[in-house]
Amino acid sequence: MAALAEGPHAVEVEHLILEGADGTPVDAVHARPEGIPTGGLVVHPDIGGLRPLFSDLCRRLATHGFAVCATEPFARVPAGERDQLDLEARMGQVSGLSDDLQVGDLERAADFLVVTDDVAGMAVMGFCMGGMYTLKAAARGRFDRAVAFYGMVRLPEGWRGPGQGEPLDGAADVCPTLAVMGGADAFVPDADVDALRAAWSARPDCEIVVYPGAEHGFVHDPDRPAHRSDDAADAWSRALAFLRPGP
Repeated sequence: MAALAEGPHAVEVEHLILEGADGTPVDAVHARPEGIPTGGLVVHPDIGGLRPLFSDLCRRLATHGFAVCATEPFARVPAGERDQLDLEARMGQVSGLSDDLQVGDLERAADFLVVTDDVAGMAVMGFCMGGMYTLKAAARGRFDRAVAFYGMVRLPEGWRGPGQGEPLDGAADVCPTLAVMGGADAFVPDADVDALRAAWSARPDCEIVVYPGAEHGFVHDPDRPAHRSDDAADAWSRALAFLRPGP
């Protein structure tokens, strides 16, 4: 996560359990800066779920003044079983996920930050699968701003299920949203980026940034072969600026 430079604030980080949208215990990471946070930020991880990478991400985001909470996307899979899921197995689980529960957990995390950290403005951010859910959450009315890193604009065929809606269906209704995309991303092809751009054609408060040649996942995990440190640093700079709109 080194491409996200640390800000000036000291931070406290804790791991806790939140009550999910259906009452399920949801593993979460909470990071709070010293002093009064400038706003709240809820994070939806990628398909790998909560792990040290995202604990560090929450901490780094909090050094920029945000109160941050990230939630485990596979909270309804028993913890012992969840820990054994490889990437292929996790991909196979997505069709059984529910928009109402995934977005509901993000909204519960937002409520937690309001009560615990006394924040007003609330943003949502996500990566890969989490970027897809960020696009969906941005259309639900709970969040003030959103940053989606390479979120799927259309559901991959293997992810379709009764609880899954198309991210594009609510795209015109999102809060101000920044979408960070890679120009060589097989999960978000050019046609899907163009469809999102068309949905936002009357939305000057929404922005799409495409990094030519970048593949899926090029920002948030420096250990991935797709990582591009210069593009990642630029994307983080844009994301932080977007989360702090001027007057």
